[in-house]
Amino acid sequence: MTIKMLAALAAAATFAVSGAQAQDMDKTGWPNSMTIGTASQGGTYFVYGNGFASYAAESLGIAATGEVTGGPVQNVTLVETGDHLMGLVTMGPAYDAWMGKSELAPGLEHRSIRALFPMYQTPFQVIALKSSGITSVSDLGGKRVSVGPAGGTPGTYWPQFIEALGVTATISNAGAADAAGQLGDGLIDAFAFAAGVPISAFAELAASQDVVMFGFNDEELPKVLEAFPAMAPLTIPAGTYAGHDYDQNTVALWNFAIAHQDMPETLAYEITKLAMDNPERMVQIHAAASETLLENWDKNSFMPFHPGAVRYLEEKGLTVPDNLK
Repeated sequence: MTIKMLAALAAAATFAVSGAQAQDMDKTGWPNSMTIGTASQGGTYFVYGNGFASYAAESLGIAATGEVTGGPVQNVTLVETGDHLMGLVTMGPAYDAWMGKSELAPGLEHRSIRALFPMYQTPFQVIALKSSGITSVSDLGGKRVSVGPAGGTPGTYWPQFIEALGVTATISNAGAADAAGQLGDGLIDAFAFAAGVPISAFAELAASQDVVMFGFNDEELPKVLEAFPAMAPLTIPAGTYAGHDYDQNTVALWNFAIAHQDMPETLAYEITKLAMDNPERMVQIHAAASETLLENWDKNSFMPFHPGAVRYLEEKGLTVPDNLK
């Protein structure tokens, strides 16, 4: 028997086992299908969300699909209103929505959202053509800068960062893939984004163009951290992108997968277990999932966990504070 035949048999056996496990689950009250809010094509959310949807469909036997959206700001409201059962969010916009300060639904306290599992940190990063001479956020004065889709994490925070640093730029919105194309065609001078690294749109640009990437320099970083206390300092290590052998200092926010409070408890439990118990499989979906680890559950400080997620965490011996239940 050849190696290829053995591999095929192993794959078939694995699928049969996962299918049998899915049949053994308590699926009382589960919906026939589930939509996961992601973000624009070319961004990490799109890859991560669609990859996890396929993984959930394969392992849990539920028809799960990822949907293109404007990103976290929109996702949290789509989950709050019940339009989506599950979404991917950055904790800064999620906190704003929790407090009724969402730019999409001002005054509406999003209190139906529940945390499932930690995903990864979102660093804020800029890419420009090397020929532009742009090497810092301070160099963006008078330049044309795309900040990703309106309502997304970068579209929300980058204009605020730029303003806080006293820089005046011409801001535009576009999906990650479109913004990368605009930069390559010379229609904009820089693309400021935020996503789990490596950002696929940045990696594709770096493979075809002579580009420079950066976060915040030594003068800018303290100002941003002081003005935006929800941010944490982060270094994108050298080698994250091919041909870029220098560290990039920047700021970041944590991302979580969330659900509506009405998601059946057993479904929330199985989704959380699937993500947390299979780190190697999660990294196959996207490299950013290297931080999709049980140890990072405590990066959520305000949003109650779904009862299904609480059950999983407590089975792992963790103590979930009362205010997060």
